[in-house]
Amino acid sequence: MPRPKVYVTRRIPEEGLAILRQAADIRIWEADEPVPREVLRREVADIDGLLPLVTDRIDGEIMDAAGKLRVIGNYAVGYDNIDVPAATQRGILVTNTPGVLTDATADLAFALLLATARRVVEGDRYMREGRWKAWGPLLLLGAEVHGATLGLIGLGRIGQAVAARAKGFRMRILYSDVQRNLAAEAELGLEYTDLAELLGTADFVSVHVPLTPATQGMLGAQEFRLMKRSAILINTSRGPVIREEELAAALRDGVIAGAGLDVFAEEPLPAASPLYAADNLVLVPHIGSASSAARRAMAVMAAENIVTALQGKLPPNLVNRELTR
Repeated sequence: MPRPKVYVTRRIPEEGLAILRQAADIRIWEADEPVPREVLRREVADIDGLLPLVTDRIDGEIMDAAGKLRVIGNYAVGYDNIDVPAATQRGILVTNTPGVLTDATADLAFALLLATARRVVEGDRYMREGRWKAWGPLLLLGAEVHGATLGLIGLGRIGQAVAARAKGFRMRILYSDVQRNLAAEAELGLEYTDLAELLGTADFVSVHVPLTPATQGMLGAQEFRLMKRSAILINTSRGPVIREEELAAALRDGVIAGAGLDVFAEEPLPAASPLYAADNLVLVPHIGSASSAARRAMAVMAAENIVTALQGKLPPNLVNRELTR
């Protein structure tokens, strides 16, 4: 019986590739940039498993080009890059990598919060440009984090992990979500509220929602005007949740004090983006899960999901569970 074939759209940590090699013949797109769509259409022909990244749009056209595709093992916890209904219609299993990147992403969210509040990037630039002449009592004054109010939009695994970190700073923690989480409230001392109240109360607003039709563009000019002028916005979820041009205007006009972003509507962020003009904005290139441990764990989980499916079993991190009914 021929071995199954798996296509990997970018080189991932070797721990994951080793698992795949034991069970299948694999091909890898070796370049540093995302695989071009026309190449992806050609390369997926006759494969049984596909391991894509969030940068790869996997829709019905790609699935049909693959012909006998059985499983898509996304190398991410989010799966908005995959047309899950199209996969379900074709009987293709879709999996993700939840849990293993929670702490790494929560660490980065809090790092962005601290860096933006205390103007770390501005201070680094100030020194490198040779502008520091003497210590001064008004030099690069930032926001106090300890004892401030944090508002979490979304209380999934990562939102809860950020809340746990905020407790170390004795922050008051509000959250808004589609449903209450009474257990998390009791464990972490959280306060449930609606989005408008959260925006108007919080000193720091951190976004942790999946990208859905309901969350796309949920934060724009109207929402920024609800926030304190001293407030800081952090986003490590998905870029399209924020209307970026309206955020750039809010930062320019002092509607809010600052922001820290790890994700963007278009990645890489175009050179013409107005976000680059904002000095009170910290930008990092989608590195929320970029710890060595998290990326290795993601590779192992994605590979094990695929191998399990190719063995005719249900993978543990199945997204489209309706296929099991």
